[in-house]
Amino acid sequence: MTEKTSPAPKKTAGAFDIRNIIGALLGLYGVILLLAGIFGDTASAKTGGVNANLWTGLALLVVSVIFLGWARLKPIVVPADVEPVADDPTRPAPRHRH
Repeated sequence: MTEKTSPAPKKTAGAFDIRNIIGALLGLYGVILLLAGIFGDTASAKTGGVNANLWTGLALLVVSVIFLGWARLKPIVVPADVEPVADDPTRPAPRHRH
């Protein structure tokens, strides 16, 4: 009998993926603006009769869902083994403390 070895699970960036951070921030701002648009003053005289907070909040929530979905569907895979970097002449030398 031969045993099939399953490949090691791929490690992803997870919460450190910038798309998750951007999506969460846009979602937070979207919720705040949505609540301000629903419960706050609409200031319709300044915006030509449009509830700008409500529509901007909805747009931010849609973009937030797109970012979070993108990060979920196509995660960034972190390589298991990373080759050591050879000496790079353009990189500044480390400073040694005396």
